[in-house]
Amino acid sequence: MKVTINDIAKLSGVSKATVSRVLNGSKPVSDAVREKVMRAIEETDYKPSSLARSLTTKETKLIGIVIPDVSNPVFSELVKGMEDMSGVSGYNILLCNSYLSHKKELDYLEIFRDKEVDGIIFLTTKERPEQVEFFKKFGKPVVLVDRKFKTMDIPSVGIDDYTAALKAVNYLINLGHKNIGMVRSTLQDSSHGFNRYEGYRKAMEGAGLSINPQNVIEGDFSVKSGYNAMLKLLSGEAPPSAVFFANDLMAVGGIRCITDSGMKVPEDISVMGFDDIPIASMFIPSITTTRQPFFEIGKKAMEKLIQSIQEKDVEQHTVFETDLILRNSTKRCDL
Repeated sequence: MKVTINDIAKLSGVSKATVSRVLNGSKPVSDAVREKVMRAIEETDYKPSSLARSLTTKETKLIGIVIPDVSNPVFSELVKGMEDMSGVSGYNILLCNSYLSHKKELDYLEIFRDKEVDGIIFLTTKERPEQVEFFKKFGKPVVLVDRKFKTMDIPSVGIDDYTAALKAVNYLINLGHKNIGMVRSTLQDSSHGFNRYEGYRKAMEGAGLSINPQNVIEGDFSVKSGYNAMLKLLSGEAPPSAVFFANDLMAVGGIRCITDSGMKVPEDISVMGFDDIPIASMFIPSITTTRQPFFEIGKKAMEKLIQSIQEKDVEQHTVFETDLILRNSTKRCDL
């Protein structure tokens, strides 16, 4: 039979309210009373109800997290960092995978409201009015990862996508490449799409190089889209000598396409990725890329959310530095 708080009260000879005060630390009790209650709990192996505890403390110790695609190594590494911080802080997480679906994102946010989570960490590909409206009414802490909202100032953690892309393309330019293509994501994605493309565009403009519109192809961050985008680049009138891919998965697809077409990386075409997921260092050739500290970003996002829940002052927007990781997929252009 399940032990209840009433059983603990009878066994220790105190009231139910006193047991609750001992469990929640809501009001002081004498050392003698605390010892009797704790002895009863130990003898019966009593496990307090999380629901009952939340009614007293006004906290569920539950945090909701929405990510776009759990199969993408980027998001799994972010979640590892979040779990690392939530575990030591005594919080549990409710992890939801939206599969890039706006409807699923909104459905999960409503579930979080129903579950009365203490806060939300939200990853999305695009800011939408329905999301903003939800967060305005939610009334509890929210932290965004990898982006900021333009119409609502929500605390965020991420990188400077524009500057990171600028550095990556400038590296290719410094290797002597002039005809540089890009496989980007949708420009409606303000961070990974628009800002990384703007970094590419600004680097080319700053070097006095023109961009061939045929050498800028849109992908969707998948290996397959990187392969298909590279097919289009190779079939153009003036294929690039180097290609900047907006993430490593598309770079993997691009390298495979180049190899399947009878050419070599980097001898014929240099390839630059973005993210530094594990496969980037293991692929042949290993991929030159931009490293994001995903674990640290996830950990910081969770730390910031918990601090907000505890009503502590937090930095509104945290920006992590990125590093250019030089490997074997790029070389100096001899043209």
